Amino acid sequence: MGRKRVGELEALLEMGRRMDRRPTYSIELAEKLLKVRGRDGRFQSLRANAVQRDFEQRRGQRNIVLKARQMGLTTWVAARFFMRTITRPGTLTLQVAHTREAAESIFAAVRRMWEGLPEDMREGPLRVRRWNAGQMVFAQIDSEFRICSAAEVNAGRGLSVQNLHCSEVSRWPGDAGMTLAGLRAALSPGGEMVLESTPNGAYGAFYEEWCAGLEAANAASQHGLVRHFFPWWMESAYVAAPVSLESLSDQERELVARHGLSAEQIGFRRGLERMYGGLRDQEFAEDAESCFRATGACCFDVGVLERRAREAPEPIELRRGGALLVWLKHVAGREYVVAVDSAGGGEDGDFAAVQVVEVATGLQCAELRDRLRPAELARASAELAREYGAALIVVERNNHGSAVLAYLETSERYGRVYRQQGEAGWLTTAASKPEIVARMGVLIGESAERFMSRRLLAECRTFVADERGRTAAAAGAHDDLVMAMAIAQAVRAERLERRGSLQAA
Repeated sequence: MGRKRVGELEALLEMGRRMDRRPTYSIELAEKLLKVRGRDGRFQSLRANAVQRDFEQRRGQRNIVLKARQMGLTTWVAARFFMRTITRPGTLTLQVAHTREAAESIFAAVRRMWEGLPEDMREGPLRVRRWNAGQMVFAQIDSEFRICSAAEVNAGRGLSVQNLHCSEVSRWPGDAGMTLAGLRAALSPGGEMVLESTPNGAYGAFYEEWCAGLEAANAASQHGLVRHFFPWWMESAYVAAPVSLESLSDQERELVARHGLSAEQIGFRRGLERMYGGLRDQEFAEDAESCFRATGACCFDVGVLERRAREAPEPIELRRGGALLVWLKHVAGREYVVAVDSAGGGEDGDFAAVQVVEVATGLQCAELRDRLRPAELARASAELAREYGAALIVVERNNHGSAVLAYLETSERYGRVYRQQGEAGWLTTAASKPEIVARMGVLIGESAERFMSRRLLAECRTFVADERGRTAAAAGAHDDLVMAMAIAQAVRAERLERRGSLQAA
């Protein structure tokens, strides 16, 4: 390597050392070297805004960012990690977005940053050896910048990553928690990580990470998450025609008093209400609590679920290694329903769920959640039904339920099985599912004390409706306990109604 090239490389390394010694140097260096596409579409020098400066001053080794839309944070993290990549030989930076299109958009911004560098850098130590849709390799310094989608099965597998940027985590598909765990495993011990997202409901991997950061005793420690929250008014462009102070609502007056919002910012906020309606708090967050509760499409009252989860009693008995929980024992003379949501079983299969409910009160007495094959599930269900006074077993006959019913009849010889229009088992259909879910919602709202299980309440939190109104577990979550309980309560209601009709006759 020539003397000039050695000097250029040493200059890059010195930039990296200065970033380590003086945090604000990252801002100075980015504004000096990097170019980005502005809001007007023009190619211009990067100028750090209030959000970017605040993040840079408070960041730690592990960071989680909750933000409103279009705050420039994704661009800043890309810029920061790009600078770390080109000033530290042997660095691998990985950016993971919720879709491939979003990942490629971030990568395009990084490519523009490289293209805006001085020519002697681009043609010298930062000459790109390999260049494709998701990879930029700087051979002379043995560094690399990569992007991928969270939907990719092996995202981050087999890599040793020094900088990890996870974008829009609340919208990652599939089992986001599992994907995030795999990426964390790829992060080197001294590496830096940023998780960032707009809110998307009080559930899922991002929400859980945010709550974990809140609960950490020392969130700024090396092993903890530093939490950053950026409300929409930190973006200077978010202004509109001013409103008169006399027209302010009580809520608007509180925002002005607490956060110093201007008449122009209140005007912008009113425009958001007209444009986004109920989605305003999701897209343009104002505080770190209501933005989660006002977003997503949880089918049940999140506040009630969280309150009940804090108050729920511990089980009086744990069996099957904690898979079977018991709160209330069988009482002679009382009637019980044992509802069964089946699964294929196996180590990687879905969970099977069994709920034991007292008919008169609707109280949850016991709960089983385990990966059981149909024969094992039939045996466990029959054992519980016998324990609770020859209870009525209700098996959802969709999918593997037919096999469970067959084992109940042949192997277990259990005869007290629920029948629907003469056929054994309960059939969940597009017509019956909304009805039993709605009943669950009413029961939770009116008397959440019926429900004892924190596992069940957690599943209720992640039980959501999509844009077509169809209900199911959120991506990466489970709904086995919810469906078993919904079926148990539906059958219980049937039996109470039948009992009332007989008494009236």
